[in-house]
Amino acid sequence: MHRATGDAEANKVLNDAVAYIRSLAQLRGRNADWAEQAVRGASTLTATEAAQTHVIDFVASDAADVLKQASGRQVHVGEQPVTLALENQPIHNYAPNWRTNFLAIITNPTIAYVLLLAGLYGLILEAFHPGALFPGIAGAICLLTGMYALQMLPVNYAGLALMTLGVGLLIAEMVSPTIGVIGVGGVIAFVLGSVMLMNTNVPGFSVNLGLIAGIAFAGIGVLAMILWLVMRARRAGRATSDPGMLGAAGVLLGPTNARGEGWARINGEQWQVFADSPLAAGSHVRVVRRDGLQLWVIPESLSL
Repeated sequence: MHRATGDAEANKVLNDAVAYIRSLAQLRGRNADWAEQAVRGASTLTATEAAQTHVIDFVASDAADVLKQASGRQVHVGEQPVTLALENQPIHNYAPNWRTNFLAIITNPTIAYVLLLAGLYGLILEAFHPGALFPGIAGAICLLTGMYALQMLPVNYAGLALMTLGVGLLIAEMVSPTIGVIGVGGVIAFVLGSVMLMNTNVPGFSVNLGLIAGIAFAGIGVLAMILWLVMRARRAGRATSDPGMLGAAGVLLGPTNARGEGWARINGEQWQVFADSPLAAGSHVRVVRRDGLQLWVIPESLSL
């Protein structure tokens, strides 16, 4: 029942289109039979064949030839017949303005793709470093500009969704490193989404494959570095364990008080330290004992 209804609606739409194109061809004195074939069977013609079958009036080599051949022909403007007098008329070329040039640049599929990525990564950097401002502002501008360009292009939204998923998986790998499964899945999803992003059936509307490959290799490099850092961290011992802290050198941030208490920078961290003798700020000390978060130190000269 539903299929029969759908076929009836499709036939009605087709017949309406045929009736419209035939009436338009007859009104303009064109080949109505071929116009119907063009609608029903997507028929095509070369320029010469179109002129021979009276689908078009003539074939011209350039703008001056168009004016020459059109001159003397009669057309209707509303209900009034008008004879064209176009031969030897001046031709003016109007260059596109800055807005048209700007839109032509950002609607290039590769440029739109780069803007989209720059926007995503800018917002990600801002999220990881709140208050940096520049990555967030630049990322938001690039993302909105890229989205404007995408809505003017034949975008495959499944590809866009895969790209977003890939970026999300790569971020998840950076935040919670695994053995690389999430990151590899992110790279694969990102590459597939990038390839599918534009409707490549339309000539000229595709992202440069070299750019996609470069970004994919960069993602693989970042993933490999993350995995290397994770494995190195797992192999290394805890820097703040007792064996790791004993004998560590540091510098007092201020003088010790009457009880020998003070603060020192040891292994790049700030620790509360205790000394048996008064020590001045800037003194070099060495750890001899640890009790929880408190370290006992002696002047480095005494440890030699």
